[in-house]
Amino acid sequence: MAALTAAALAGVGFLAFQAEAAPDKPHSSHAAGAGASGKGEDKGKGDAPGDNGSGTGSGKDDGAKAAVPDVPAGSGTGKRVVYALGQKRVWLVGTDGKATHSFEVAPSAVNPVPGSYAVTSRSATGTGSDGKAIEHVVRFHSDPAGVVFGFSAAVDGSLPDPTAAPKKTGAVREMPADGRAMWDFALNGTKVVVVA
Repeated sequence: MAALTAAALAGVGFLAFQAEAAPDKPHSSHAAGAGASGKGEDKGKGDAPGDNGSGTGSGKDDGAKAAVPDVPAGSGTGKRVVYALGQKRVWLVGTDGKATHSFEVAPSAVNPVPGSYAVTSRSATGTGSDGKAIEHVVRFHSDPAGVVFGFSAAVDGSLPDPTAAPKKTGAVREMPADGRAMWDFALNGTKVVVVA
């Protein structure tokens, strides 16, 4: 019995060591740990959408959420989605004017003109222009040329290749956890502000 107990304690100690030595998980930026999805999913430092580039590089998770980057000036007031084209970043801003969630996105070949829009339709699932299964589709604009602009996430977490699309599209791809946050936040009629 003592040998079994010692073996179990050694195994737990090894697992604790591995967990401590593991690199940070990727994470989105959340305010006070209260992302709009309410699920607290983490994504993190790197070059993919969802990354905020503010990791410490220490290799340890200190339990603190990354600060939400400042909402762009001139993006309006009240509850809104703010999409900054140059930063390829989205903020979900509450009625108090504070962002609760921010994440990077991967846009397709065509961008919307900066301005104020509103969510016009939503679909729980669909197929992207790249043939991938997508979910949490939130559309906010259709231009005169027929390009539809909206946010969505690939079910498999993949990112689009804007040069491979057979036609010009306005899809803005999110990571799955960020897509869920957008879906929960941006109901029909929600303001979407696009800034340069």
